[in-house]
Amino acid sequence: MVVSTTQRADRVVLNNISWEQFESLLSLLGERSVSRISYDRGTLEIMTPLPEHEYYIDTISDAIKDIAETLEQDYECYGSTTWKRKLKEAGVEPDNCFYFQNEAKVRGKLELNLDIDPPPDLALEVDLTNKSLNRFPIYARLGVPEIWTYEQGKLTIYQLQNNATYQVTTQSLVFPSLPIQELPNLLEKYRNQGRIAFRKAVRKWVIAHQ
Repeated sequence: MVVSTTQRADRVVLNNISWEQFESLLSLLGERSVSRISYDRGTLEIMTPLPEHEYYIDTISDAIKDIAETLEQDYECYGSTTWKRKLKEAGVEPDNCFYFQNEAKVRGKLELNLDIDPPPDLALEVDLTNKSLNRFPIYARLGVPEIWTYEQGKLTIYQLQNNATYQVTTQSLVFPSLPIQELPNLLEKYRNQGRIAFRKAVRKWVIAHQ
């Protein structure tokens, strides 16, 4: 089998990678790897997040947690856990992911298996550099019902339709009462005022929309 490679400063894309090679690479990199890996039927991408990328991941993730806690809504956060299914030839490490609707089914679990457990209810992807590998088909085969993407100051909500494709929507399944698309404006307004100021603003914003 011939492996071909496409490489940029922040990522490497490998073609003709078997599932066994994919799993071997995961084992080699270990759980402490800062890279994000995605695998789609033989194509594998290894991406190293940039500082700006990590900033928005962390800030939006904080906002999601603050929203949930203000609404007294239980959640579990599993970060960039590797989600994979051999039968679907799909694997992905999201920028972050959360359980809300299925939180009770995974509460306190330290090991998860998508052949047994439900997939995350929400995945977060920050696409500042336009990932080379389209992750939507991967998420669809894993059954993730909702994805939020943040790119160039815009937050877009996608929901899985007929277990096949994602469509843009204005209302989140997780927080149906909130205008989620307003979050980037709130983030930019408070970005230079510090993290605490932003998080307080998010909580006030949630209360104002209840």
